[in-house]
Order: sequence, then structure tokens, then C-alpha cells
Amino acid sequence: MALQIVILAAGKGTRMKSSLPKVLHTIANRPMIEHIYETAKSLQPSKIHIVYGFNGELLKSRLSYLDANFVEQKEQLGTAHAVQQALPYINDQDDLLVLYGDTVFVKKDTLIYLMDAAKEKSLSVLTCNVENPNGLGRIVRDSEGNFEKIVEQKDASHDELNIKEINTGVCFGRAALFKELISLVKCNNNQKEFYLTDIFSIALTKKYSVNTYTTDDQNESLGINDHIQQAQMERVYQMNKAKDLMKEGLTVIDPNRFDLRGKLEFGTDVVIDINVIIEGNVKLGNNVKIGAGCVLKDCVIDDDSIISPYSIIESSHIHSKNTIGPFARLRPGCELEDEVHVGNFVEVKNSKIDKGTKAGHLTYIGDSEVGKNVNFGAGTITCNYDGANKHKTIIGDDVFIGSDTQFVAPVEIKKGATIGAGSTITKNIDENELVITRVPQRHINGWKRPSKNK
Repeated sequence: MALQIVILAAGKGTRMKSSLPKVLHTIANRPMIEHIYETAKSLQPSKIHIVYGFNGELLKSRLSYLDANFVEQKEQLGTAHAVQQALPYINDQDDLLVLYGDTVFVKKDTLIYLMDAAKEKSLSVLTCNVENPNGLGRIVRDSEGNFEKIVEQKDASHDELNIKEINTGVCFGRAALFKELISLVKCNNNQKEFYLTDIFSIALTKKYSVNTYTTDDQNESLGINDHIQQAQMERVYQMNKAKDLMKEGLTVIDPNRFDLRGKLEFGTDVVIDINVIIEGNVKLGNNVKIGAGCVLKDCVIDDDSIISPYSIIESSHIHSKNTIGPFARLRPGCELEDEVHVGNFVEVKNSKIDKGTKAGHLTYIGDSEVGKNVNFGAGTITCNYDGANKHKTIIGDDVFIGSDTQFVAPVEIKKGATIGAGSTITKNIDENELVITRVPQRHINGWKRPSKNK
């Protein structure tokens, strides 16, 4: 029988105090629903249905890249009503797994165990024992430990509030069974909503069985309802990722201060210091050292390179034995060959820099091709933008550039040229030329500074 999955994502998330649908708020810089969607996809279902409601057009447009059937819940009348909106798209004989868009850490293996717990003419529900069940539905069992019902906190008695086993909301069964039982759900509760949890007690009155599978991981059971819980679950996610990477050989100086917001591939003896943010797809070679506070996004850094603290590298390729930073920025489109040094407060954008070139500090290199063993003095900039278009600066091998030099592009500096400090270069320079464009120094004796009027 085919497996179909419904992910409930219609809620506003009132406690988020946001115009965004709750499931679009992020964990690891991705909408929280995307995490549970990936887990659902790993089960290879025939179809995934996402039930949306609040600010639905925004949700659909933001999640259009997901391979899912989007089903609108025009009125948010409860979880049973939400599942009911998807049921017309699901064949009676198919199996149905219900997930929640804000419960991001449910594991694939847990869901497999849950599905195995269900038998013919039965439902299975995922439960968890937690230290603090406040706000969560309780699992009520009979004297022999058999499932009896789920009671929401607002409807629970004093004794039921002391129960530590809670309902995660995740459940599984034959689609025909869901259709039959949901049609019998009433809204006779304090919230006047149609609770999906009611189908389990109804199932027992119909002589169907209800089985449970209990997870020991409390994080699997927790939804995200406000920004405090969002931040807490972010740290859970990042700690889990850090531990996984450390098991694979990555040195993370402090996993409590590590943020992976994409995918990381790395070689041997790689060290990542505190407060580093990794976004998109990042690949690090062997013996790479990443200093504190760096941001790496969609970049490749090859063997033996050192990225000093508080440097930003985006959409660029750093070859072997480079030293970058501190406080350097490489904007998209940069390629640095071996043994290049980009120092503190140096910005490089859309440029290729060849082997052995050094820009120690306070320099901007934009839209440029730079040869081997070039030396940039402090305060050098390429003036690549004329107010309308970008232009290229070409610098050959072994060029020495004095401090406070401006290259007004388009301009080409050929091999071996020397530029005197304080020059503004507007014309091409031939090989081995010395060029100085300073204004002559003047000395005025007896000159007095202006004074303020009394």
C-alpha cells in the first residue's frame, strides 16, 4: 500500500507576533517546515500534502520549490478539520502519516517504528515522556497501561495534569480509518475546535485498536510556538550538527557557539573557532583553520589556508596556503591562487589574484585581474565604477604599488611596473616603468592658520 503524508501548516502562530505563517520562521536559516518535509521525503511517500491557512499565498510562494500538494484550510477550525481538507486527495486504501510543520526534529527511524506499531484496523500515535508537560496534551491510560484517550491541557482534570506522557500529535493509520473517524469528531471542548486527538477515543468505541510508540528524545516531541522556543530549538539543532561533524573528525572549539546554515564538507585536521557561521555549500580542504567570528558562504577553501578572525568569504574559491584577514571581506566572484595574502580591512570583489600576491591592509580590489607577486600598499583602491558601469583593472606580475594609489579603470599595468605612493593612475603603464603622479610639494613660510571670530 502507498504511503501518503499530511503536514499541517495552517496555523498563524499567534505567540510569534508576526505576519509570517509560523512554519516560515527559520531553524538554521531554513523555514522550519522544510526540516520535517525532508524527513517526510526520506520515507519515500507517494505524495506529501501541506495544509496551509494563515497568509496562505505567501506560504505557497515561499515553499513553491517543495514537491507537495498544497491544500487550503480556509477556516482554522482545528487539527481534525485541517486533516479533513487533505483527505479527498488520498485513496482509502493508502496509509496516512500526519506530521506537523513546527515539529522539526522527529527522526526518520522514529516514524518507521511508529508505522510498524499500527496494525490492520488500528491507529498508532507517537508519545513522549517529558519533565515539563505544561501546555501539552496528556496520554491517559487504563489500569493495565493500555491507551485510553488524549486530553488537552485546557480540558484536563487535576490528576490528568500530573501525567508526564504527552501526545506529539504525530499519528499513523489507514486513510479510510481517518476518514471514518474524523467525520465523527465534535467540537465540544473549551476551544470549540475539532481536535484530531479525539479520533483515538472514538476509535476505541468502534472497537478499533490504538497503539503507541514512545520516543525517549524530548526534542522530537516539541513544537515551536514562540521565539523563545525557536531560539532553544536552534541551539538544539546546532549542537546536534556540531556533534555529528566532530564525530567525522572536525575540530569545533566550542559546539555551543557554532552555526551551520547549509552543508559543510571538510578534510583532515580542520579547526573552526567560536561564533563561525557557515551558510550554503562550503568545502574546506586539509589543515584549514577558521578564526573566530568568520562568515563563510558558498565558498571553497583549499589545503593549509588560514582564515583569521572576523573575515567574510562569499561565493569565492581560495586556493592553497592563503592567509586571509583578520577583518577581510571577499565578495562574490573571487579566485585567489596559492599563497595569496589578503590582510586586515581588505575587500576583494569579482577578481582573480595570482600566486604570491599580497594586499596587507586597507585596500579595495574590485573587477580586477592581478598577476603573481604583486604588492599592494596600504590604501590602494581600484576605481571600478563610473556611476553607471563597472570597468576592469589589469595588473601584471611583479608590480609594486605604493600606498594610497588609485587605479581609475579601465586601466592596465604591465609586468614589473612600480607605482609611487599617492599616485592616481588613469593611463596604461608599460613594463618596468616607474610612475609617480604626485602634486609637487610646496613650502609657504610665515603662513598662519585662520582663527575663529571672537
